Amino acid sequence: MKLSNILLLPILALSLFSCDNNNEPNIDAPATYEFTRNGESSVSFTGQTTRIQMAAELTSAMLDFDNSTETLLLEMYRNETANGGDADPFQNPDLNDATKNIKGKVAASTDYFASNTQMSADIKNEFESWISAQVNEVFPNENTLAAPGQPGQIADGSSTRYVNGKGFEYNQLVGKSLIGALMADQMLNNYLSTSVLDAGTNREDNNEGTLAEGSNYTNMEHKWDEAYGYLFGNADNPANPTIGEGSGFLNTYLGRVDGDDDFAGIGQETYEAFILGRAAIEAGAYDVRDEQAQIIRENISTVISVRAVYYLQSGKAALEQSNPDFGAAFHDLSEAYGFMYSLKFSRVPNSDSPYLSSEEIDAMLAQLEDGEGLWDVETSTLDQMSETIAAQFDFTVAQAAN
Repeated sequence: MKLSNILLLPILALSLFSCDNNNEPNIDAPATYEFTRNGESSVSFTGQTTRIQMAAELTSAMLDFDNSTETLLLEMYRNETANGGDADPFQNPDLNDATKNIKGKVAASTDYFASNTQMSADIKNEFESWISAQVNEVFPNENTLAAPGQPGQIADGSSTRYVNGKGFEYNQLVGKSLIGALMADQMLNNYLSTSVLDAGTNREDNNEGTLAEGSNYTNMEHKWDEAYGYLFGNADNPANPTIGEGSGFLNTYLGRVDGDDDFAGIGQETYEAFILGRAAIEAGAYDVRDEQAQIIRENISTVISVRAVYYLQSGKAALEQSNPDFGAAFHDLSEAYGFMYSLKFSRVPNSDSPYLSSEEIDAMLAQLEDGEGLWDVETSTLDQMSETIAAQFDFTVAQAAN
C-alpha cells in the first residue's frame, strides 16, 4: 500500500459509522483516543508505558561505563527486585516499584509463541547475551580504538560509537530489536489478535457490559488499549499524541516514516484505526474492529521494514565514500540489524505469518556477522538484503532510502 496515493479520511468522517438495514450497530468514534464510562476514563495501558520506560533506561544504561554492571543491566531487563531482589536498577523510582518487566513480554505473543516456547526462550536469552557482551567485551575497551576483531570506540562525526569486534553496537541491537520482539509482537500478535480479544467469554462480557473485576473497562476494551499503549503509551498526551515523539521506539519511527513523502499519512491512519477499532468494540461491531487491526498490522510492519531498508542503505552510502566513514556505517548497520531482527515479529494482514520468516531473517543477519562482520561487508550484500525486504511490501528501496 503506497500511502501517498491514498486519500485519508479526516477523523470527523469516521465519527459516525452506520450500516442501516442490516442491523449493524452505529459506531461513534471520538476525535481522540478518549473513552469513558460513567464519567470516568475506561482506558488503561500503564503496563505498556512502564515497559517502554524500562527499555529506554536500559538502552541508555548500556552506555554508562562508569556505573553500569552486568548484574545491573540484566536486572533492568528482568526486574526481579519486586520479587525479593536487593538492587534498585532504575533511575525512575516508579519503575523500581513496578512488578512489570521487559523480559517476560519479549517474544511472548499468543499467536506466535504459545506453541513455540523454546523459540521464545531463545529470543529472550539472546537479549541477555547482547547485554552481557556489552559489559564483558565493550566496557573493558572503552578507550581502545576499534579495529577488526577488536572491540572499542570509533568516531562518527562528533559522536563516539562503541562497537564489538565485528563493528556492532550492542545497545542498538537491544533497542531496535525490542521494537519488534516486545512492542510489535505484543501489539500485532497478541493484543490485536482475535485469540486474545475474543478469549473465553470476552465477546459475551463485552456485549453485556460486564467489566473486569475492579476496573472500568471490559476485558476486550483493555486488550485493545494495551496494544495502543505499546505505540503511544509514553507520549506526553497519550490520548492525542504527537506522531513521532517518544523514547526512540515505535512512535519515534512511525514519525520518521510518516515524514517521508512516500509514506505520508501512515501515522494518522494508524492512530485513526486504533480509535475506530476501540469505538467498534464499544459498539459490538467486531468486523470493523478486526478490519482496523489489519490496518495497524500492515502499517506497523511497514514502518519496521522501511527503517530496516533505510539503515541498510545509509550504511552502504557511508561505506561507499572515497574515504569510508566506518563509524557512521557501523551505527546505521547496527540499527539495520535491529530492525531486521524486528521483522520476525511483523504480521501480514489476514494471515498468521510475518512478512519474512525467522529463518530468512537469521540468514541475512548471519551475512552481516560473517567474517570480520561490518568491517568487510560488501555493499552488494546490503543492496540484496534491501531488495529482499522491499519485495515483500509495496515500496521500493529508493522510496525507503529517502
